[in-house]
Amino acid sequence: MQDKLPAVSGSSGHLVIERMVSEGERRVWPGQVFADPELSFEAMLRQYIQNTQDRLVYHPRPSRSKSDHPSHWRKEWEGRDNRHKVLEQRRKEDAEWRTLRAAFIQANREHEKVPIGQKKRPYGSWGPILAAWVQRREQRRIQLQERMRENEVWHQRNQDVRAEFDENPVERAWFAVLVITDNCTRQCLGLPMFRSGARVNAQEVVDALRICLPPQLQFLISDQGTHFKNQLMAQLAKEQAFEQVLIYRHRPQSNGIAERFVRTFKGWLRNRSWITPEQLESLIAMFISDYNYRPHLGLAIPGLSPVEFTERFWLF
Repeated sequence: MQDKLPAVSGSSGHLVIERMVSEGERRVWPGQVFADPELSFEAMLRQYIQNTQDRLVYHPRPSRSKSDHPSHWRKEWEGRDNRHKVLEQRRKEDAEWRTLRAAFIQANREHEKVPIGQKKRPYGSWGPILAAWVQRREQRRIQLQERMRENEVWHQRNQDVRAEFDENPVERAWFAVLVITDNCTRQCLGLPMFRSGARVNAQEVVDALRICLPPQLQFLISDQGTHFKNQLMAQLAKEQAFEQVLIYRHRPQSNGIAERFVRTFKGWLRNRSWITPEQLESLIAMFISDYNYRPHLGLAIPGLSPVEFTERFWLF
């Protein structure tokens, strides 16, 4: 954005803005290798890894301070969600009121232009308009009073929730889940859960991968998180003879299959609740079974489950 951008306006009225390119300049980026039709997918990945070796620079992970989280977070979030819906409804009601008020003001201005003799006619059009406005204004007054009562209930609820937490303080626990999927068969290979939550370290991640990764793995695609850019991960790749592929930062579409899986997993958990880590682990196991054995449309053979597709894939 620091370069000057020439603007060219065509006869169609469209404005075309593009970066100035000097003569002989050609833009190059690592992902261009995937557009080469003469290379196999394995050769493309190996070339891509070679072009992105600069990403395998390991940095120590900064330490994080331990913080306590209130246990009443679910009640607070549910209350905020309900409050948000109430406020959205109020905005619609306010917009409707402003529209009616503007229409009445306009009608009143038109009425003031009418001669005095015509205003006294008993069957004029102004009488019903005025009566409807008086009725609507009274409804608006009642509506505002009801809002005041709702606000008092809302504030009292918040005070009760805080008082309940002060009497029974319980620390909230964060859990981290590592998503491991097969790009070919879409099969979920594992969802290891870490009770350390946001403070999960690289050693925990590597230990989980040792258990979940298949022995025939050739490439491991991941983001550039500190859990994946470290010496432990490099040692694991060397031991199990696979190559690590790091995608660009802020480009989740480069690992779209895993990102879509995360979306499906979150949507599945949204309508379920748990209290203990064991309950969450049970839900995760239930999801893996449901995901791997239900038909998928994104496979090469639509209608097969990832497990069925895997079995047919190895037959070939």
